[in-house]
Amino acid sequence: MRRDAETMERRQSVKRTRIGKKERWGVANIFSTSNNTMVHITDLTGAETIARYSGGMMTDKDREQGRPFPAMQAAKKAAEEALSNGLTGVHILVRARGGHHDKSPGPGAQAAIRALARSGLRIGMIEDVTPIPHDVTRRKGGRRGRRV
Repeated sequence: MRRDAETMERRQSVKRTRIGKKERWGVANIFSTSNNTMVHITDLTGAETIARYSGGMMTDKDREQGRPFPAMQAAKKAAEEALSNGLTGVHILVRARGGHHDKSPGPGAQAAIRALARSGLRIGMIEDVTPIPHDVTRRKGGRRGRRV
């Protein structure tokens, strides 16, 4: 009998702490190409920007903008700013260039997702929102292609 009362008491205290803590979610848009990775955290509607960083802001070498390390640094900085603004979790939308360009995200996308997860933000869903055409427009370069 006593053990049942203790477990009931413990369960109620857990519920109280869950109810007492207010969660605030946002959306992390990660746009990753071979040349750069951009991390843009907004509120759920997307109307208010909370943090926006890119790999190019983290390094002074142009050739390193699209690499995983600057992307990880950008995501870490964006997550710190989001946490300080009161966000507790994010839904992640990953995007590549799409269209008649590359449809797979660049090398910085995975590093940025891992950095967001490690920073203390809760991850809701991860979705690929790369625009995929159902009817492709004509590629740049003319009839005979790009002449090198």
